[in-house]
This record gives sequence, structure tokens and C-alpha cells, in this order.
Amino acid sequence: MGRQVLREIDSIAAFRRQHGKLKGAVVQGLDLRLQDLDWSEVDCEGAVFLGCGFPDGVDLESLRKKGALIFPTIPGLPYHPHRHALYSREELMEGWTHEEDLSRDKRIYDHFHEQGRTQADVLELMAQRIHDHAIDDALGDLLEGRVENDGKKKVVGIMGGHSTPRTDPYFRKVALIARALTQRGYYIASGGGPGIMEAANLGAWMGNSSVEALDEALEILCEAPVYTDEHYVQRAQQVLEMHPHGCSSLAVPTWFYGHEPTNLFSLRIAKYFSNSIREDGLLAISHYGIIYAPGSAGTTQEIFMDATQNHYVTFDYVSPMVFLGKQRYQQDTMLFDCISQLAEGKKYADYLLCTDDENEVVEAISSYQLAGK
Repeated sequence: MGRQVLREIDSIAAFRRQHGKLKGAVVQGLDLRLQDLDWSEVDCEGAVFLGCGFPDGVDLESLRKKGALIFPTIPGLPYHPHRHALYSREELMEGWTHEEDLSRDKRIYDHFHEQGRTQADVLELMAQRIHDHAIDDALGDLLEGRVENDGKKKVVGIMGGHSTPRTDPYFRKVALIARALTQRGYYIASGGGPGIMEAANLGAWMGNSSVEALDEALEILCEAPVYTDEHYVQRAQQVLEMHPHGCSSLAVPTWFYGHEPTNLFSLRIAKYFSNSIREDGLLAISHYGIIYAPGSAGTTQEIFMDATQNHYVTFDYVSPMVFLGKQRYQQDTMLFDCISQLAEGKKYADYLLCTDDENEVVEAISSYQLAGK
């Protein structure tokens, strides 16, 4: 007999539609304290409650006797391990002011750092793993089209240096590429931080705007070129005030590098504690290709991780690896030549490109058809 497929209930609206018929349901991270429900009549055989809040007076033991499995909330955490959705910029920036960064993002990072990023106690590490699994789950909902109701996402990843200033020519090149790909129906994903990552999400956000509008935004951002500048965040907020209704894209940052601010131009943010899960996952979801702008050790690591996934067809497909920057990838490091030699005789050898032309990048991605084994 096969294992029962549990249905997920991850919103109050969905919970209300059940009218107490929760048999075989997973109720994830919901605050149920204000729900008008006769809990003594709830059908909860095989139901799972993950980190939910219950009204005072509800007999949880009676729910357990009826077959419910209840995972309690973990007290004292600045984050919700059993969350049911990705983060938004508004949620992470809550508490931030021009005078002081008291944002939720910063509070979680401080907690993570104080606990010890790799040597925290068992309960904290378990909470972090549960949180990252919840982010995986919410990310799957987004990419399968269940969040924005627009069908399965055609994800293109863009990687590159976190320290690339907003004044760098490659910052603008990446923004133009992301804008053009967004206009063609692709979904841009980045590592969610500053530098090239911000350029990628900025370009996607400006997908419905003109090149002139993008250049105007860049002029504002260039007044504070790097993330350590005093008005770095304010300039991004100024651009958002001018263009409040941009296109959706994804940021996948990590609190492991929490000293770097999450950029503000992504509508959906999948923020992880584990950097290794975050990096491997970001590469894995980029089915329609990854673009590598100039970067340093982190970008180099991602290149070889991506090549490994393509080489062994790890996820049942191969996809383009586009290197933006001939100087960096053919002359300074010869990384493109190295990957080309590695790919000889493999299918992904046909999907390698090194160029400085942003239009050539866009055409290479656009001409690709998802290729499996």
C-alpha cells in the first residue's frame, strides 16, 4: 500500500475552506488563535500541525488522541522555523531606519552570529534546518507557479562578484541582460546580495521600463557605489519610490554572509542559514542557464559546481553556461578554456559561450531549448 500524500495548508484562507476537515493535512506555520472553530469537532486524523499557534483553551492532547501530530513552536527565536512563504523585502527590512539598522534581517543575522554559525546547540541547529526546509518548500511553490499563478518559471541564474560597484560597466551590462530576459518571459534569480547580484534583480525589476529609465536609476544608485557606503540602502529605496511596481525576480541570499545587505530589488527572497544548500539549490533551479559576470573565488566555485551538475546531468538536464567577460574568463583566469576542455564529448559543450556583448548573451539564452539526457 502506498504512502498517503498529505495536502499542505499554508494560508488562513485555505485553512478556513476546510471547515474543520483536516484529515491528512499538513498545517504549516499558521497562527490559528483567532480562528472561530469548534476544535472538539475537528477531524484531524493524520493531520500535522507545524509550529502553529492555537487558541487558549484548546485541548491539544485531545487532538493528539484523535490522530494529530503537533510540532510546537520553538521559543526565543527571531525567525519562524515553520514559515510557509518566502520572505519579502518589507518583512526583512522591518525595523530599519536611516539612523540605525534594527531590521528583522539584522536581528536574525546577529542571533545567527551569536549562536555560532556552525557550532550552535542542537535545538538551534535543528530550528535552522527546519527553517531552510520550509524555504525549500516555499521556493518550490513559487517556481511551480502556485504563488504568482503564472505557470512554471523559466529560471535563469546570474552570478558574479558581490563587491562589483554600481559604477562598474558590468553592473549596467548585467542589468540590461536581466531586463531583456525578463521581457522575454524568463525569471531571473541571483544570490540576493550586492554587486552583480543587485544588478540582476534591478534589471528584472525594471523589466517594464525603458532603457532610459534604467539609466536614470543607475545614476541614482551610483551616488553610493558599494554596499559599505553610508547611503547605499537609501539610494535603492529612492529608485523603488520612483518605480514602485516592478517585475518579479528571485533573490537567494544567506545569513552566512549576513554582513552583506540583501538587495532590495527582488520581489521574492529565499534566505537560508546554510550557504551550501543555498548555493547548490540556486544552481539547480536555473534550468534555462546561468550567466557568469566577473567575480572572484565564490563565482569560480559556482562555475565548477554548475559544470559538475551539467557534466553528470545531475538533475536530468543540461543548460547553458554563459561567461560575460572575455578579459576575466579567457585571459586573466582561462576558466572558459578549462570548462570547455572538461566538456569535450559532453552535451553541455554545445551550450558554452564567452562574450562581452549583452545582446549575444540574451540571444544565447533565448535560443536554448531545455535539454535532458
